[in-house]
Amino acid sequence: MADSKKSAGKRRQLMVAAAQVLHRQGVERTTIADIANAADVPVGNVYYYFKTKDALVQAALAEHAGHLAGLTDELDRLPDPRERLKALVGGWIGQRDVAARYGCPTGTLAVELDKREDGGMDVEAGRVIRLLLDWAERQFRELGAPDPDGLALTLVGAYQGMSLLTNALRDPEIMVREGNRLLDWLDSLPGDS
Repeated sequence: MADSKKSAGKRRQLMVAAAQVLHRQGVERTTIADIANAADVPVGNVYYYFKTKDALVQAALAEHAGHLAGLTDELDRLPDPRERLKALVGGWIGQRDVAARYGCPTGTLAVELDKREDGGMDVEAGRVIRLLLDWAERQFRELGAPDPDGLALTLVGAYQGMSLLTNALRDPEIMVREGNRLLDWLDSLPGDS
């Protein structure tokens, strides 16, 4: 039992490290050794948990999905859907320095994976983004706003755009300005709350 807990812990360390390192360096520039170093795991041990770099990329995507699930679970504790959406945007604004340096963790990974010839993992990255879209759509639906799926697409598209511009221009204030514009937009939407 202790060995399986230890094994699960190391696997988890590697998943977290993969998500962080791939976000900072991108897939092509990241080596298995980079991830092993970040996880404080000997390089040879990585292969026990993940046979290939692609398996580590998939693990990073799973980590992003898990992080998003934890975040939305936390936001779901707020009683009002408009406040949940605003808290999400507030979180994006709070990550402005990270966005300025590296962009959106899932969005940048999705774009990079789409450019690879072997394909397939870009679809996985799209699934993570779909989780966010579906959650936002549920909030707009609960709010009673018209066209909840369109509003969710507008919100997530705005986030991806402001993350891209914040990163490309290395200007965290873009995230602040555009995030505040999204907060005002959310306040202006008709709805039950």
